[in-house]
Amino acid sequence: MILFPAIDIRGGKAVRLAQGDYERETQYDDDPVVAARRWVDGGARWLHVVDLDGARAGAPVNLEHVRRIVSSVSVPVQLGGGLRDSKQVEEAISSGVERVILGTAAVRDPEMAEAIASAHGDRVVASVDSRSGKVAAEGWTEGTDLATTDVIAELTSRGLRRFVYTPVEVDGLMEGPDLDSLREVAAATDADVVYSGGIGSLDDLAAVTALGLDNVEGVIVGRALYEQRFTIAEARAALES
Repeated sequence: MILFPAIDIRGGKAVRLAQGDYERETQYDDDPVVAARRWVDGGARWLHVVDLDGARAGAPVNLEHVRRIVSSVSVPVQLGGGLRDSKQVEEAISSGVERVILGTAAVRDPEMAEAIASAHGDRVVASVDSRSGKVAAEGWTEGTDLATTDVIAELTSRGLRRFVYTPVEVDGLMEGPDLDSLREVAAATDADVVYSGGIGSLDDLAAVTALGLDNVEGVIVGRALYEQRFTIAEARAALES
């Protein structure tokens, strides 16, 4: 199982939000490249980067910072935030990232997500954020009536082969993952799932692993790494044991 250290960019800085609330932001690094290098120097094999400004604006805002991150590290990067059409996806790919993550675009327009996945294959990931079992969109600022598992099942049927799943209620709180909903999501698809949300300890990582879900590919961790709850090496050991 792969550890994905998170770098969320807002206003050019590396930050974290609590429960997706833009008013509950904590800044950690004035330059996201510093965070990227720290995680890779610590042993990270992937980086998960989110353009929070882009997620809110509906178009990428921080691609220059993304290019700087890609050029400064030797591991692949996956990028989400504001990628709403094929042109924006092409721009993101041209920045050097290995994977692009469709969030609101995949939820609002499954046919477009299907077309983008057809063009770019495994490089396309669908991010499905959930609040009380319903999909949250527009950078988590809007709720929908769409059941999370239904959306994931439909996108799977349209050829999406990888998902990032985040239960917003626990995200950024470091109080533990939502294991029950992760089971439901993993059962709704045969595609790979990367889990994000609530990780605060090595025991939390071990709990995800202990579920024994074959299609859960990895875990995204943000605040717990920034606040030194554990190291990259310790996290990798917990996920790979």
